[in-house]
Amino acid sequence: MARVLQYLLLFLMSLALRIRVVGYWSLIYGYCALCTIVALLKLCWNIILRPTATFQWGVRETPPACLNDTSLGTHCYVRIKESGLRFHYVAAGERGKPLMLFLHGFPEFWFSWRYQLREFKSEFRVVAVDMRGYGESDLPLSSDSYSFDSLVTDVKDIVEYLGYNRCCLVGHDWGGTIAWLFAIQYPEMVTKLIVLNSPHPSVFTDYALRHPSQLLKSSHFFFYQLPRFPELMFSINDFKALKALFTSRSTGIGRKGRLLTAEDLEAYLYALSQPGALTGALNYYRNVFSSLPLSQNHVRSPVLLLWGERDAFFEQEMAEACRLYIRNHFRLNIISGASHWLQQDQPDIVNTLIWTFLKEGEGRKSYRN
Repeated sequence: MARVLQYLLLFLMSLALRIRVVGYWSLIYGYCALCTIVALLKLCWNIILRPTATFQWGVRETPPACLNDTSLGTHCYVRIKESGLRFHYVAAGERGKPLMLFLHGFPEFWFSWRYQLREFKSEFRVVAVDMRGYGESDLPLSSDSYSFDSLVTDVKDIVEYLGYNRCCLVGHDWGGTIAWLFAIQYPEMVTKLIVLNSPHPSVFTDYALRHPSQLLKSSHFFFYQLPRFPELMFSINDFKALKALFTSRSTGIGRKGRLLTAEDLEAYLYALSQPGALTGALNYYRNVFSSLPLSQNHVRSPVLLLWGERDAFFEQEMAEACRLYIRNHFRLNIISGASHWLQQDQPDIVNTLIWTFLKEGEGRKSYRN
């Protein structure tokens, strides 16, 4: 009888797991279908209002002057032997100084760290990378090339190519996700971890499944699963949706901080209007659901988490929950009135808080700015 009960228990556990898996993927595809319907309605409305302008957009042929500003650093390239990919990065500061490596988010590129490159080059070898699929780095078109393992390995390869075995790692948005994962997998290579507006991946997964409001804010995760259609929606009306992402009152930069200048915006349009650029950026999302949940979660490096209070994409409650996965000093700063694009929106505050974290001892108190 005991063996029968044991088999029955195993069967019920297996059945419950299968039901959860089916429910998980049903939620993903069902929400994806809903987001597609909404996007189609928007497209039809655009066609009705602007029948000639809707399908007009153009590749920016000439980079704006700000991308060649020598005060930001030197443009460099590295081809990684193992992956065969070529990466572009901008570097400043003396060789041999401690490495501070910056990983950008979606849909950005190295330029999003312009304020930090200038600020920290006095004490660090600062390097802002165009991650795979972005900017002047190679653009694999297959979504399979954007697995978590591949993205984390890119960071390891770049650090080692630069001649270092450890770094201070700084990441925002998707770059923050990869920074979390790198610190989990290679703790000995991260002296300090600094993350901007990006929750620990396990926190995000657990929180989003339990809070419909966050699931709604993350609707783009589902829409971006579609092939080609998201690229079209970003491109119509000469990249109107892309411009709105950075400049609108609801999601944009500079609602309380610095405004994104016309030249800054043109830099983003130059990078993301190139052939294949939007597909490369969107492919980060097209592998995310098959990569979660994580098998390892704990971060053993000291962590600074900076969070814009008015982030349009992530709810603030996730920031404090990240503490559960950190086995070292954790400092949280929530910046009042700041947007998702924190390092561009409030660069002076961000830079000051980073300096404080870099120079402080092992104080234990996290505080609100």
